[in-house]
Parts: sequence; C-alpha cells; structure tokens
Amino acid sequence: MILVIAEVKDGAARKVALEILAEARRLADAKGLQVGVLALGTLGAGEADRLAQHSADKVLQVSSDALGAYAPEEWAEAVRAGVDAAKPELLLFGGSALGKDLAPRAAARLRVGLASDCVGFEWDGDSLIARRPIFAGKAFARVGWNAARPRMATVRPNTFRPGAPEASRKAEVENVTPAQVKVRARVAGLEAGDAEVADLTEADIIVSGGRAMQGPENFEILKKLCKALGATLGASRAAVDAGWIDHSHQVGQTGKVVNPTLYFAVGISGAIQHLAGMSSSKTIVAINKDKEAPIFKIASYGIVGDLYQVVPALTEEVEKIRKE
Repeated sequence: MILVIAEVKDGAARKVALEILAEARRLADAKGLQVGVLALGTLGAGEADRLAQHSADKVLQVSSDALGAYAPEEWAEAVRAGVDAAKPELLLFGGSALGKDLAPRAAARLRVGLASDCVGFEWDGDSLIARRPIFAGKAFARVGWNAARPRMATVRPNTFRPGAPEASRKAEVENVTPAQVKVRARVAGLEAGDAEVADLTEADIIVSGGRAMQGPENFEILKKLCKALGATLGASRAAVDAGWIDHSHQVGQTGKVVNPTLYFAVGISGAIQHLAGMSSSKTIVAINKDKEAPIFKIASYGIVGDLYQVVPALTEEVEKIRKE
C-alpha cells in the first residue's frame, strides 16, 4: 500500500492531500498496490467518500480524542499507529508547515529514511526514486531508500494536479487508536493573520512585493490586484525585514517555498534567496523598472516599468475581464 497523510481542517482534507493521491494512484497502479489515506483529524460528513473518489482504497481515521491541538509526540505516535495498521511500502506527507515538522519526527520514531521536498517519483524496477531540488533549485537530486520500510517523503504542494473524482469509487473506513504518549509540548493557541484566499504554499496565484514597495501603505496596491485575481499576497525578505509586512507572507529561502501556477514578482530584484523559494513556479511575471534586474532571467514575461503605474493598470484590466 501507498499511504497518504491527510491534514484535516474544518472536517476536510487539505488540497495537497488530493494532489498527492493522484500521484500515489499512478505509482500504485504500476505495481498493483492499494492507496490509503491516514486522516489526521476528524473527517466531516462525506469527506471519506470524497477521498475515495480521489483514488483512496482505504481511509484510516485516527480517533478524534487522540488528536487535539498539535503536539509533536502525540501526532507522530498517530502516524506510527497508522503505519502499523496499513503496513505501507511508501508514506507520503504534504510539504506544509505541519508536514515538514511532523514527517521527520515520525521517521525517527519508525527508524526509516525520509526524502524531503520531493517534486517527482519514478519506479526503477522494484526501487523507487524520488526527485528533489537542491542548491536553491539550481539542480535536482535523484534519491532512493534502503531496505527499511516504509519509504517516507514529503511532497512540495502544487507539484501534482488532483485527479478527476470518480463518483463510483468507494473506500473501506477503519478507525485507528494510537497509544498514549508523554506530551512535552503542545500548541497553546493560533492567531489568524490577514484573511487570504489560500495559504502561500497552496496558492495557485501569488502576487509578491519587494523593496521597491517603499512602505507598508503601498502594499494596498498589490492587495487590490490580489482581490481581482483571487491571489494570495507574498513578499520578499527585504520587505519583511523593513517591517512593511508580516513574516507569514515571506517567500524565499528563509520564508516559504511556493510552487504556484502564476507568480507575480513586483519590485523584486531577484536575489538568489528569493529565487530559491519561487523559481519552480509554472509562470513568472516580473515587474521592475530596472531592465537589468536578475528576476528577468527566469521570468516567463517581463514588464519594464514603474510598478505604481503598471500594477493599477493591470488591476483595472483584470477587473474588466472579470466583469465580462
């Protein structure tokens, strides 16, 4: 079996789980394996059926009493219990903030290897090979696992597209109750940031601003474009360090690694630390008045001009198209 870890928010599996399920199905079909989902959180009504329609043959639901606020030891034990129940060949996590913290803890508990931030998988005979970016995305490494099972990997969000749901598919549902463990730290509370269309790591469209925004008030220009596009607001480290916008918006090596369908780099020069976080975007649009800015070297489309003229004009055109 290939087992996909599904983070659950408000009773629904996060989008990255559906993306991974599509790739898990492809890998499983090549070897005659089943695909399972381990749901970390209580699934809402009909959610198990939705996971089945997206290729899950079996859904493992962790007892709701076992998973309260995030506690690393408790959640890692829940993963171990799911592995004991499913005995998977491959265990896949989404590369979210929680997944990046939980996966290595679970790997240590299971005493198996972990390949992080993977963007591709392929079978080489009976061996599975993962592809992951290295050196800030300038190269890719092909990595494998030793004989210990399960193989474990985290998958970069927005790498795979969710498959079309098949209404006729059904899945077996099984409850899993992990053993009690000593909890040394637990999340005490969460504070919501600015309302966003989607988290940066899962967003299809991102509009990011850099040093050229000159101040926090000018991010309102980008917020209007975000609203018109249904995009999520991002920023470079320079803008964050200047205190113009919260760190939760930072894209780059010391921020969040993103992989959207469309990425706008507005007033961002293209330092290597920023490129490390967004260079894998499918389409990159750069807006900068410096025609020699490094960002233009990787951009799909480049606009040389004053962002304070270009962005409002672009927003106006998008709004016109949306109204048609």
